[in-house]
Amino acid sequence: MRHDEFHRVHRIGWLRAAVLGANDGIVTMASLILGVAASGAGTQVIVLTGVATLVAGAMSMAAGEYVSVSSQADTQNADLAKERAELAEDPEHEHEELTAIYVARGLDHHLAAEVATQLTAHDALGAHARDELGIADMNNARPLQAAVVSAATFAVGALPPLLVALMLPQSARMWGVAVSSLAFLAVLGAMAAQSGGAPIARSSVRVALWGAFAMAITAGVGTLFGVTV
Repeated sequence: MRHDEFHRVHRIGWLRAAVLGANDGIVTMASLILGVAASGAGTQVIVLTGVATLVAGAMSMAAGEYVSVSSQADTQNADLAKERAELAEDPEHEHEELTAIYVARGLDHHLAAEVATQLTAHDALGAHARDELGIADMNNARPLQAAVVSAATFAVGALPPLLVALMLPQSARMWGVAVSSLAFLAVLGAMAAQSGGAPIARSSVRVALWGAFAMAITAGVGTLFGVTV
């Protein structure tokens, strides 16, 4: 039967990487610019800091996401290999495991056993991956996708605060970067909520508040030390 209902849960993998990358880009760039500007640094230092931050941050996000999600993929593959071996060595016990899972979910034992039999005949490993291990297509680890999305969205997020800093005179730079970055974060939260079907206002406020906290701390450090970092 054709499935016509629209759900957003399949977006979880790339949406998480995209929001994390863009949020990190905005907060990291804005925080560093505020910290450097608060120390009294000039435009040239801010440009060098901003460009270095954009490149290093994007590469760091890509590497971190790739390593992290690769570890997740390795764990999933190891569990699947173990399950495949158990299915070959003791299929009766594996059938009993599936039956017990379906009984725990509310089916009577006879129906649970029949469901286990039919799903095993159709795709034994797929049934155990989904119902015993919790591994489904929508949450399969995709290291390369996560790395590319995180790096690209970090760069996209980091660029606006840098451009704002370059366009404003030194006297207005700190407030301009702070206010515009909070606006960027609020928009990011709204876009993420819209994509995921979550409440927009709550998501926007949450993202903006944490960004404000990070920027305030960094600006405070820059002011405290009063040196170019």
